[in-house]
Amino acid sequence: MAGITIFEFDTLAVLPSSSPNIVGLRKISDDVFAWLEAQALRSNEAGEATWLRLTQRHGRKAIQVKSFVGVIRCPNGFQIEVLPKLGKTNGEEDARHLLIEMLRCLGSFRHIQTSSAQLLARRMPLMEVFIGEFLRAVDHTVKRGLRSDYLAQQDNLFTLRGKLHMAQHLRLNLCRRDRFYTEFDEFSLNRPENRLLHAALRRALTWTASQASQQLARELCFVFADIPISDQSNADFARVRPDRGMAHYDAALAWARLILQDESPLTGTGQHPAPSLLFPMEAVFEAFVAKHLGRQLNPGLDLRLQTRSLRLVRHKEQDWFQLKPDLLVQAAKTNRLVLDTKWKLVDAKKANSKEKYGLDQSDFYQLQAYGQSYLDGDGDVVLIYPKTETFSQPLAVFDFPKSPGMRLWVLPFCLHTKRILLPPCGSLDQLFSQTT
Repeated sequence: MAGITIFEFDTLAVLPSSSPNIVGLRKISDDVFAWLEAQALRSNEAGEATWLRLTQRHGRKAIQVKSFVGVIRCPNGFQIEVLPKLGKTNGEEDARHLLIEMLRCLGSFRHIQTSSAQLLARRMPLMEVFIGEFLRAVDHTVKRGLRSDYLAQQDNLFTLRGKLHMAQHLRLNLCRRDRFYTEFDEFSLNRPENRLLHAALRRALTWTASQASQQLARELCFVFADIPISDQSNADFARVRPDRGMAHYDAALAWARLILQDESPLTGTGQHPAPSLLFPMEAVFEAFVAKHLGRQLNPGLDLRLQTRSLRLVRHKEQDWFQLKPDLLVQAAKTNRLVLDTKWKLVDAKKANSKEKYGLDQSDFYQLQAYGQSYLDGDGDVVLIYPKTETFSQPLAVFDFPKSPGMRLWVLPFCLHTKRILLPPCGSLDQLFSQTT
């Protein structure tokens, strides 16, 4: 299946076949560009958070992929794999491996099997990795046994079975005394969980270009051949019951939800649906930091995620403007540290009042509000950015002149060691362990 691999914020454009490659532009066909342009315009008109941006490069119309990673699947089957921007240094394979490790921290993708994903990521595009993981999850479910359930049925039978429906029986069988119109329960595999897995298998079969995945998908579809395909996935997901003995369905259903409902991915709309597994890198980075930061905390400390207990102002006996820091460290339910993650590039060499390391003033305002509300203006607040070659050590502390008891730290988080780098002054040592 045709496709290209790009990184966050790369730019796509239509280039004549006779023209040389232009630095900073990736070449795509007219129909792919037209579809991407339509998606960008539709998102803008609807006021949605867009994953594409219309722009110009070298006098040409172009489209820039914003801070989203994953796979864009166009209606004609062309796939655009989008990898994290930090992976440009070490190449596509390392970037793909890193992204899969980070995606495992998202709740919907916690079922990615590390060992197999690491092997596949070295030689397969992301879409094939996702499909392969889904098929393995379904295969595991099948081997553990598909669950049946009692299904209510109505039929005109030769024998009395279950409950006789008198009105229907008299209407249909007044002259046929050998028939009984009855309602009865039949033990059947036709239950919502199995219908959903069958529908997801059929869709995955149309997506994959891997011979191994196609073969496994066909074998699994044969197992589900007598089970109807879910034609109302939302309704069937609402009917899913976490019964005893159904734990082996969890991974497969989690993947099926992503494939059928596009909860985490973004989906192209129009006459030709083009499912795209795209994830905002801000959310991926936040989940990755949250999972691993807790392991670095000293004993007796707890890490809370997405705390929503406080508001910024009170107006007419109503609390307005929710304050929701990404992470909050507590000791015995007492707030000790407020942290926020930012998927942005910091440059420690730009240490001047004009460039300000590439930091955003709005982020500082945000952390100041968090510190005043959650720490009563006395304590430490932290901005966490990914560690890069230009940001490998913590920046010097930032003080608030009007709040002398509050300090702001800008700290790097290493994606490979999965640890936050602490300032050398030891101000945060009482909270975090320095050992590996």
